[in-house]
Amino acid sequence: MSDTGASCSLVKNSSKVITNSHGDNHELESSKYSRNRDFDWRNGVAGGVAGCAAKTIVAPLERIKILFQTSNPHFLRYSTRWNGLIDAASHIRTSHGIPALFKGHSASLIRVFPYAGINFLAYEQLQRAVIISPETDTPFHRFLCGSTAGAISTIITYPLELIRIRLAFETKPSKRSFWFRIARQIYLERGGKGSIFNLYQGIGPTMLGILPYAGTSFVTHDFMRDQLRSPFFAPYTLEKGSSTRLTAVAQLGCGAIAGIVAQTVAYPIDILRRRMQVGSVVGSSSGISETARRVMREKGVRGFYVGLTIGYVKMAPMVAMSFYVYDRMKRLLGLIE
Repeated sequence: MSDTGASCSLVKNSSKVITNSHGDNHELESSKYSRNRDFDWRNGVAGGVAGCAAKTIVAPLERIKILFQTSNPHFLRYSTRWNGLIDAASHIRTSHGIPALFKGHSASLIRVFPYAGINFLAYEQLQRAVIISPETDTPFHRFLCGSTAGAISTIITYPLELIRIRLAFETKPSKRSFWFRIARQIYLERGGKGSIFNLYQGIGPTMLGILPYAGTSFVTHDFMRDQLRSPFFAPYTLEKGSSTRLTAVAQLGCGAIAGIVAQTVAYPIDILRRRMQVGSVVGSSSGISETARRVMREKGVRGFYVGLTIGYVKMAPMVAMSFYVYDRMKRLLGLIE
């Protein structure tokens, strides 16, 4: 009888142990999920802030570049001059005031925060999923992660990008260009009762452009960062007392080179997508091939690189600032040491 009682007691105790074990596992899984979600939230915020900071410092250059790329009739005479950037900026400032240099920037920030947040977060997540060993840590895999991250963030935020382009394209001072008015106008274009697909005009060349741009940007930045951490450069590029932290100058340099390389690779496609995004405004809505032929007829091969100098002047500081602020925000939010 006593043996039976002891056995029952042992079974009960074992049951409690198993139950507690399941409970502990559940708590561990819940805690892990909570930590991952908190990490993702902070990572997204870091990326969003980095994107907004980078976009703000180059907003006037972005406006002028769009006016040149889309062959805005009021600015054609400036696009072929060596000092056209300065002349165009002066024209906008004297005619419409300094705020006109930032026209469309509010819509840009509304788009950039989620775009940059999703872009950086997706890249981090994809790296963890794809680069699982030293054998998979290759430029190709980093390019793949960067391209996919760029595609995901672009698809989600593209309507806001189209609205921003339309706002930047308008130059008539009599028009009050609010982003919701532009959104409604785009939605109702092409007849009918309106279509959500109108908000994705130009998405084809945009996706073609973002894949090489985002992939090249990330892989170039990571390559430069790794090179500057090597023993040869480390004494000049790493912060004192650290084996991984780059100095501010070194970080900005990595981002600037990444921006220049990525811009060169993707610029011709960028020209096509800008033309398609404003096509219905100037009465020449067409597909990728027709738009490419039109650019070739107008200016030849050179037409695919109109405004590239501005692109370099814009992209170098923008990408540099983006990666720099992202790194600093991750430190501030406790994501890295």
